[in-house]
Amino acid sequence: MSSRTSPVSQPVTIRRAVARDAKRLTRLVRGSGAYEGKYASAVAGYRVGPDYIEAHRTFVAAADDEHGGRVLGFYSLVVVPPELDLLFVADEAQGRGIGRMLVAHMQSEARSAGLDRVKVVSHLPAEDFYHRVGAVRIGTALANPPAVLWDRPEFEFRIPPE
Repeated sequence: MSSRTSPVSQPVTIRRAVARDAKRLTRLVRGSGAYEGKYASAVAGYRVGPDYIEAHRTFVAAADDEHGGRVLGFYSLVVVPPELDLLFVADEAQGRGIGRMLVAHMQSEARSAGLDRVKVVSHLPAEDFYHRVGAVRIGTALANPPAVLWDRPEFEFRIPPE
């Protein structure tokens, strides 16, 4: 477990997700402003279940505040094949360095799992974010109807050894 302070001086802890986080993570995905309008079909009915949390390296960024550990974001690293499957930051917490903290944590987890690369299929509005945190564009994932009706950029994080 690691603690860091966000740029607005609110303590944030990154911890392993547990089964009881499933509903909060599902709400975060479904409530993301990045998936409104034409992108809504990609998360409609999406569920992050306890079984998913148990099967993958899923970590939560939580605020150490009066709200008792409010979830500010999370990610899920799939080890085989190596992929950053999910990365979400709550709309109200964006721009405070939480996404960058989660990516750094993911890279550390990937390194500890012996991975040297991690792929991510990006949501179009997140493309600039992935560039800023060091991911390299490697291709395009084609549309996958009916949920995803648009092509998406594919990125890769290269994980250097320590």
